[in-house]
Amino acid sequence: MHQKEELTTAPPERWLKADGSTVSCTEKVKVLEENWEEVKALLQDVLDDAVLMGCTEQQVKAEYKRLIDALQCGFEEQKS
Repeated sequence: MHQKEELTTAPPERWLKADGSTVSCTEKVKVLEENWEEVKALLQDVLDDAVLMGCTEQQVKAEYKRLIDALQCGFEEQKS
């Protein structure tokens, strides 16, 4: 994998709570980073499949961004 590619797909350096502080629990960070890697792999497969089936990379990315923007969390953000 190219270094530039890794930098753009790496998880955030830190995960933030609603109050702006850093999520510091090792297990929580581990789960967040595992989820990131799983979603990244799935989205790469989706993009590759779509392009192989004739879709444009630009449109597939735009549609999945639209999907993410439309998602709503079923939980209230934790305040503390």
